[in-house]
Amino acid sequence: MSRNYKFHNLEGLYFISFAVVGWLDVFIRNEYKEIFLEGLRFCQKSKGMEIHAWCIMSSHVHLVFKSINGQKPELLIGDLKRFTSKAIVAAIKENPIESRKEFLLDFFLKEGSKTSNVSQYQFWRHDNKPIELWSNRVIRQKINYVHQNPVKAGLVFLAEDYRYSSAMDYSDEKGLLDDIVVFRMFD
Repeated sequence: MSRNYKFHNLEGLYFISFAVVGWLDVFIRNEYKEIFLEGLRFCQKSKGMEIHAWCIMSSHVHLVFKSINGQKPELLIGDLKRFTSKAIVAAIKENPIESRKEFLLDFFLKEGSKTSNVSQYQFWRHDNKPIELWSNRVIRQKINYVHQNPVKAGLVFLAEDYRYSSAMDYSDEKGLLDDIVVFRMFD
């Protein structure tokens, strides 16, 4: 496990962001976003991941979560990244309309050769900076940050209009993931 993972509280609520190596815009294709969502769903149902907020951007992901079954949060994130990395690389290989296939696979292979703990393709960057959310103010700030990312990027005018985030759940609409634990933001 990377030394960059610093989860100190087994039961803490965390904000984490992780990016594709080279900050490559892999998630411009919905099929790759759907694979990531499949990984989140699996972690929710089988690994004890409680998700409070999430957003998939073109080159990175934001997540507010906690581990609820006693599993170390760093192992939970490691499992999520390992599954999605392998599945997305396989999807890129098999995608007949992926115009960037050769470039992406070569880049992932080159990045993987630089790292001793990667056997072939490296999809995700190793530098993660989990932040434990310890107050209502900080929780509100990070959830707002997660949901405003697509707005700041100019993808939508309203956060809840971005399909690949939990902002819909926070506007009393049904989002793409089940069982999102909405943090009620009382002042």
